[in-house]
Amino acid sequence: MKYLLLPLLFLTTKSFAARVDTILVHSDAMNKDIKCVVIQPEHAATLNPAPTPGSEKATHFPVVYLLHGHGGNYAQWPATAPQLKKEADDLGILFICPDGGFDSWYFDSPIDPTVRYETFVTKELIQYIDTHYPTIPDRAHRAITGLSMGGHGALYLAIRHKDLFGAAGATSGGVDFRPFPNNWGIKKDLGTITDHKNNWDKNTVYTLADSLHNGDLKIIFDCGTSDFFITVNRNLHQKLLENKIDHDYTERPGGHNGAYWRNSIDYQVLFFWKYFLSGH
Repeated sequence: MKYLLLPLLFLTTKSFAARVDTILVHSDAMNKDIKCVVIQPEHAATLNPAPTPGSEKATHFPVVYLLHGHGGNYAQWPATAPQLKKEADDLGILFICPDGGFDSWYFDSPIDPTVRYETFVTKELIQYIDTHYPTIPDRAHRAITGLSMGGHGALYLAIRHKDLFGAAGATSGGVDFRPFPNNWGIKKDLGTITDHKNNWDKNTVYTLADSLHNGDLKIIFDCGTSDFFITVNRNLHQKLLENKIDHDYTERPGGHNGAYWRNSIDYQVLFFWKYFLSGH
C-alpha cells in the first residue's frame, strides 16, 4: 500500500489549534487512491517514526469516523461542521472523514467488484489510521457516524463489524433505502429491487438490526421531523425498542440539510466522548 500526505485543505485559525490534513490512502481492494480528511488535536503527531514512550508525541486519542452523504465527498463534514476542529482539541478526539464515492452507500457491491467501500473502511483505512496516527486502536475507543448515505454506512459497518466499532450513530440516515428503489444510484450496485430483493434486504440497516443483541453497540441516531427519511428512522427506533436494544433516538425540527447536521453532530460527539470515557 502507498500513502501520500497532501497539503492542508483547511487552514486553521488562532481560535482552533487542531491540525487538519488531507491524505491519500491507497485501496488495494479498489485499486485507487482515496482522499480522507484527518482532524487531530493540537498535540497529536503522526507516528513516523514511532514516538518515544513517555514523550508528548506518545499521547494517543480515541477516533470518530465521519461518513459523508450521497453526492458529497471527504470535505463535506469539515465544511458542514467547522466546530469539529475545536471539539478535537477540547475533547481529545481524532476525526477521520474518508471519501465514500458519489453513491457507494458504503457496502461492497455484490454485482460490481470495483465498489468495495466496506472493505476499504474496515480493512484498509482503519489499519492505515492506526499505523500512522496516535490512536487508541481498539473498539472501545473507536466510533463511526455519518449523515444521510453516511448515516446508513456508519450503522451498517458498525453492525457488521462490532469487533472494530464500539459505538455508532447516524444523522438523517437512510437506514432503510428499500422504500426508494429508484433513487441515489443504489440499484446500480445492488441490482433492481424486483430482480435482486435479497441484495437489498441484506444490505440495509433496518434488516441488519435484527442481528443486534443488547449491549453489542452504543447507538445514537436522530432525524429532522421534516426530513424525507423520518419514517424509516422512526421504524428503526421502533424495531430497536421491540428488540429491547438500548439506544438514543432524537427527533428535532429540521430537514435534510447542513444546518441540521451542523447542530446534530455536536450531540453525537458528546455521546461518543462519554462512551470513550467509560472505557467499555
